[in-house]
Amino acid sequence: MELQRFRRIDDFYRRAERFLLAHEAEHNLILGLCTSARRQPADFEQQPYLAIVEQQGAVVAAALMTPPLNLILSHLTTNQVLPLIAQDVYRLSPILPGLLAPRAAAEQFAACWQTLSGQPYRLRTAERIYQLDAVIPVQGVPGRLRRAGDADRALLVAWAVAFYAEADRQTDLRRARTLAERNIDARLHADAGGYYLWVDGEPVSLAGCTGPTPNGIRIGPVYTPPEQRGHGYASAAVAALSGSLLDRGYRHCYLYTDLSNRTANKIYQAIGYRPVCDVDEYAFGP
Repeated sequence: MELQRFRRIDDFYRRAERFLLAHEAEHNLILGLCTSARRQPADFEQQPYLAIVEQQGAVVAAALMTPPLNLILSHLTTNQVLPLIAQDVYRLSPILPGLLAPRAAAEQFAACWQTLSGQPYRLRTAERIYQLDAVIPVQGVPGRLRRAGDADRALLVAWAVAFYAEADRQTDLRRARTLAERNIDARLHADAGGYYLWVDGEPVSLAGCTGPTPNGIRIGPVYTPPEQRGHGYASAAVAALSGSLLDRGYRHCYLYTDLSNRTANKIYQAIGYRPVCDVDEYAFGP
């Protein structure tokens, strides 16, 4: 096996494209980041880590990281690639914030990384990737979906920070706010993406979309304040946004769920999302 690292996103994508598109749902995050980096390179302040592993001339793994965010590993045909990737990443960056990888490989990579770097690791979130091809409409929920604009920025930031904090109680709220502001400012007016509010007299739920792939787009984040839960607002917002995106020409919508949130996993399946695979997010460091 041979690892090849790239400096230019176009070179990486050209070599990895066929491999990534063979499992487009599993690779929607990597593909979406490639799209964003190719369209808006100024949004990526640091040099991304871009690598593939080949075996007998065929790509068997890909890895991408856009600092300061997590390293992302592709679907793997063999876990034998993990030490090779870990050692190469370590040469460039001996400290990592975290990892997102297929469940069958995630903990093995995390253990390998701890041996190399000394960084301890913990499972942050067990997640599932879903794909939707046709929407099952939600009935009987009052309100409507509208796109969020500049006047909604403060609300979007507050809800995004609350979303991060609820997902992980150890979240650094200052860093979460910085990340939220950066993401919101970049996506508010994006052609392929944005934030949408379900409004029932007032905004009651949030659904975003980003990361277009050749055939789909990712839904997220999805957040409803605790006091507004139990009314079906999130289901209605995600169903309406997903349907709108399919109407625009996307063949698929993707989303990630926290497997510990049984309600979310249930409502997404009720509107047409089907499970594709499980991935684990690990955090590194104390």
